[in-house]
Amino acid sequence: MELKPLRKSIRTARYSLYWTVPISFGAAVLLWWLVTRTAGLPAFILPSPVQVAVRFGKALADGSLLTNTLVTLMEILLGLLAGTVAAVVLGYLIAKSRLFERLVAPYLVATQAIPIVAIAPLLVIWFGPGIFSKVLICSLIVFFPVLVNTVVGVRAVPRPLHDLMGSLYATPSQTLRYLELPAALPILLGGLRIGATLSVIGAVVGELVGSNQGLGFLVNVARGQYDTALVFVAVFTLILLALALYGIVAFVESKLLVWQESYER
Repeated sequence: MELKPLRKSIRTARYSLYWTVPISFGAAVLLWWLVTRTAGLPAFILPSPVQVAVRFGKALADGSLLTNTLVTLMEILLGLLAGTVAAVVLGYLIAKSRLFERLVAPYLVATQAIPIVAIAPLLVIWFGPGIFSKVLICSLIVFFPVLVNTVVGVRAVPRPLHDLMGSLYATPSQTLRYLELPAALPILLGGLRIGATLSVIGAVVGELVGSNQGLGFLVNVARGQYDTALVFVAVFTLILLALALYGIVAFVESKLLVWQESYER
């Protein structure tokens, strides 16, 4: 009987999420519309929500939005995949060897001290304005958060569990599969959430530096033509991509860590 009020409060909290998000979004759009109406700013400085919606429809109808979105999405997915794989492999090696960590850690920290916007032009010059340079920039910005979380996750495995696997004569591959990977997965997926959102930034930075396609290219074109409504369309599309990627990672996390939820219950 005591659990019923708790379950009811949990259901109420879940239902509240469904209506609070649309209400907050509607309030933000309304405030935006009121600012454009009262401030009297021209459309090339701050377009109204209606003008942005009309421009979104035009960009969708002529195919420019869909084409450039697919290009950016391809760069994001390839960069996220490459950066994650490299970070997990290198992070595992660092977690298992203190000597290897001392050798590579200064270089890894040094690379993170350089803003990605500073080296993006160099990468475009060296590797060309094609998709490879964009994927590389995206991989670099994804790499470090996933790397750090991988190291933390692997090293967080309790030592007694390693001793238990040793007493069972488990091979290194068996220890990785049955102990280290499941134990580090929650922290690793937390880093992947961050990397998924940062991957959008990496792809757009590369496109802004030099590209003839993609949402970053669309922003450059719109900016040169003072088509601020199109800039808003591209920015909102990037936000939707980041939210979608974050949601996908969260969904995968809920499926992979279902054992953790059952254990906590």
